[in-house]
Amino acid sequence: MTVQLNHTIVPARDPETSAGFLAAILGLRVDLPLAHFTPVELANQVTLDYDRLDDFEPHHYAFLLGEQEFDAALARIRQGGTAHYADPACREAGQIYRSERTPGRRGTYFRDPDGHLMEILTAGRAGS
Repeated sequence: MTVQLNHTIVPARDPETSAGFLAAILGLRVDLPLAHFTPVELANQVTLDYDRLDDFEPHHYAFLLGEQEFDAALARIRQGGTAHYADPACREAGQIYRSERTPGRRGTYFRDPDGHLMEILTAGRAGS
């Protein structure tokens, strides 16, 4: 059997709100609760299991999207008034980045309600 990531825990002060925020941007749904977790399943069957915690350090989560999904997610970010940035330090507001290493790759960063740094990016055209 190959090794695959199955799930990861995402700490959140309000799991339902944070899971709903990300699911809405990515065009996904929040699944039914599993024990005390609020899950969001991605296309590759990896689950983000939101868990209620009061004290935690923000994490970084990156999501690879197709071109059309990226455009739709970016539109939802903008329509929702969510600040987004071309850099992980969150200095280049309202912009997306274009990779110098991977032609055609685009991406942007934004914070979720708990301060986690979320990133959406496209695959681009490797080898071009």
